[in-house]
Amino acid sequence: MFKFFGIGFVLTLVLGAGAVRAEAPVAAPAPGGQVTASTITVFAAASLKNALERAAAAFTAKTGIELKISYAGSMALAKQIESGAPAEVFIAADEASMDHLAGKGLIKADTRANLLGNALVVVAPKSSKLEKLAFTKEALSAAIGAGKIATGDPASVPAGKYAKAALEKLDLWTTAQPNLAFTDNVRSALMFVSREEAPLGIVYFTDAKSDPKVKIVATFPASSHPPIVYPIALTTAAGEAPAKLLAFLKSKAAKSVFVEQGFTLLH
Repeated sequence: MFKFFGIGFVLTLVLGAGAVRAEAPVAAPAPGGQVTASTITVFAAASLKNALERAAAAFTAKTGIELKISYAGSMALAKQIESGAPAEVFIAADEASMDHLAGKGLIKADTRANLLGNALVVVAPKSSKLEKLAFTKEALSAAIGAGKIATGDPASVPAGKYAKAALEKLDLWTTAQPNLAFTDNVRSALMFVSREEAPLGIVYFTDAKSDPKVKIVATFPASSHPPIVYPIALTTAAGEAPAKLLAFLKSKAAKSVFVEQGFTLLH
C-alpha cells in the first residue's frame, strides 16, 4: 500500500499488528532435566532479528525458558508497551524510544544499559552495476535514477532518523527526499532492495550483512549521524525470569553472537 505525505513518498508495509512475530523456540530441558513453562515476552528492534533469534535459542537451551519475541520499529514497540502490551524486556535501536518509556515510568531504570552499536550503510541489489557510491548530489541522483531509496520512516524508525540526519549533514537531503520510500521498520526497507524493487536502501550494517542478495555501496561516516545505540531494559511488568535473560545477553556467549552478526559491543 502506498501513501503520500507532502512530497515524501511513504511506503508502508503492515506486518501483523505492527510487529514481526518470531516463533518462540521449543522449550529445552533446564539443568537437572526438568522443563520449565516459563516464557519471557521481548519487544525488540527489527534489526536485531537474526542475532537475537540465535541468542534466544542458546538462552532457551541453557535455561529451559522460552522467549516470545515481537520485532518492529522501536518507537512503534514503545507505544505498544505504553498502551499496555505485556512486554517484559525492551531492546530499542535508539535512546529516544527507551527515553519515551522511561518518561512514562514503564521501565526499571536500574536495569537500563546500552547493549550494542551499529553502522549506517547504503545498499544496492547484488545484481546492480553500482559498486561504490560517492556522497555527492550528482552521484546520488545518478544512482537513484527513476527509482526510490528505501529506508525507515524518520517519524518512528531509528534507522530512518539516522538516515535523515546523515543526509542532512552531508547536504544530500534535498536531493534524496523526493525519492525516499519510507517503511515501518528497517528490515522492510532491506527487503525492497533485496527484491530489486528499489535501487538503493539505507539500512544498518548488520542488516546488509544478513542478506546475500544485497551489497554495501557506501558507509556513512559515524560523524554524520548520532551514535547508533541499542539500549536494553526490563519493563515494570517484568518478573524474575527476565533478569536472567538480561544477564545472558551481556554474557560472553551472547556477545560472540552479536559480534558475528556485525554489531559492536557497548557493554
